Amino acid sequence: MRVIVHGGAGGVPEEPEPRQQTLDEAAATGASRETPADAVEAAVRALESDPAFNAGVGGAVQSDGRVRTDAGLMTSDFEAGAAAGMDGVEHAVSVARTVLAETPHVLVAGRPAVDVAEEFGVETGVDLFTAETRERWEDADPPEGSPRDHLAWLESKFGESSATASNEADLSDHDTVGAVASNGEEFAAATSTGGRWFALAGRVGDVPQIGSGFYAAPAGAASATGAGEDIAKATLTRRAVRHVESGMDAQAAAELAVGEFEELTGSEAGVIVADEEGVGSAFNTEGMQTAVAER
Repeated sequence: MRVIVHGGAGGVPEEPEPRQQTLDEAAATGASRETPADAVEAAVRALESDPAFNAGVGGAVQSDGRVRTDAGLMTSDFEAGAAAGMDGVEHAVSVARTVLAETPHVLVAGRPAVDVAEEFGVETGVDLFTAETRERWEDADPPEGSPRDHLAWLESKFGESSATASNEADLSDHDTVGAVASNGEEFAAATSTGGRWFALAGRVGDVPQIGSGFYAAPAGAASATGAGEDIAKATLTRRAVRHVESGMDAQAAAELAVGEFEELTGSEAGVIVADEEGVGSAFNTEGMQTAVAER
């Protein structure tokens, strides 16, 4: 079993060592599992529980003061599941796995997704705030009123457009996490996020969208992170895996996909990729921490 994980593409953290240790442990946890799907779920769950990342605990706060989580998981036999817009769910990746395994659907959202989580034993009602995120939210002069009022408020917080982040909400504010695994015969990819700070209530980015935040096929698999709206428009992970399918190795595929993404959107992102022989990663931000483990 070979696993690669990422902790989000963005700025370089002030203290990268603790984050790297968590990533190393998450990759090792995934590599100890029996199937690629088990591996990516276990690895991502470890990252969702660490408030140093923006997935699960410590997730970003939307304009109505709620933290909503999203995740997607796909295997190389084209089975997929995703869940989006869940309030109080720490382990969104396990809900995505449940959607894959227990429903005929590929995406369930909102309160019904939380109900699915509860029905199948994924913990709900979790307080996803940390002391730091609560203080940041309270200091932000939260908006009241209608969605139109929220949009006027978040113009200076979220950025002037989906591709342009303001000084108060740059790419480091959405450290999506992800994992890709292979046992030499099968692949799986999973991605999870707490969203992006100061987004409109109900906003869903690339993470739970197949081919954007995550993708797996018989030739390889990929997980993405970065500016979600632009990743979704460019279908970044499908693009990376398509390059593997054309004969590129994982590293070359990752680099070409990110290069194409930047040319198309002018935005920032990162991607991790696995093929039959190994793994690769690429990003056009200041940094993207990754870890690899094998068993």
